[in-house]
Amino acid sequence: MAQTKTARLAGLIRRKPILRAQDLDAAGIPRNYLTRFVKQGQLQKIGRGLYAAEGLGESEHVSLLEVSRKAPRAVICLLSALKFHEIGTQVPHEVWIAIDVKAWAPKIDSPAVRIVRFSGEALRFGIKKKRISGQEIRLFDPAKTVADCFKFRNKIGVDVALEALRDCYRQKKASMDELWEAAKICRVANVMKPYLESLR
Repeated sequence: MAQTKTARLAGLIRRKPILRAQDLDAAGIPRNYLTRFVKQGQLQKIGRGLYAAEGLGESEHVSLLEVSRKAPRAVICLLSALKFHEIGTQVPHEVWIAIDVKAWAPKIDSPAVRIVRFSGEALRFGIKKKRISGQEIRLFDPAKTVADCFKFRNKIGVDVALEALRDCYRQKKASMDELWEAAKICRVANVMKPYLESLR
């Protein structure tokens, strides 16, 4: 019986490289198996009630996975999305997430999180789902991320927004049409227009 539960937990780790203790409850596996797997080096504890598959801790995106598990309705945005898409030179010390303007802020102790509030189409537009180590995260696509940088230029700096735009276009991560559409959705078309025209 113990072997069966061990095998089931190993299978669960393959499907969900970031686990919460309650994930074991749903699978009918006692929580003390988490401690066993940590001692055996198959899991590592990365937060309160949160465990990662061994080796995942070295992944540069592990903090995005952690936040996505703790706040599944949030969308990775701004500096964190830039980093994921490899646009610009920003190295954020927090995970930037977008939530609805009326939503309760998720309580996340670790990793550090910066919450930005969006509403309507600005929250729904440009969401992409990506898989990291078998787990799905939600983040804004490159064009929407660049437009958001202009929208929140007072928070992150105009220089960051300009670098993101130039680098995104230079690397062909987004077309001029995609950038223009995102600018209209984010209501920064007038702000971005001269910079977009300078890239032509």
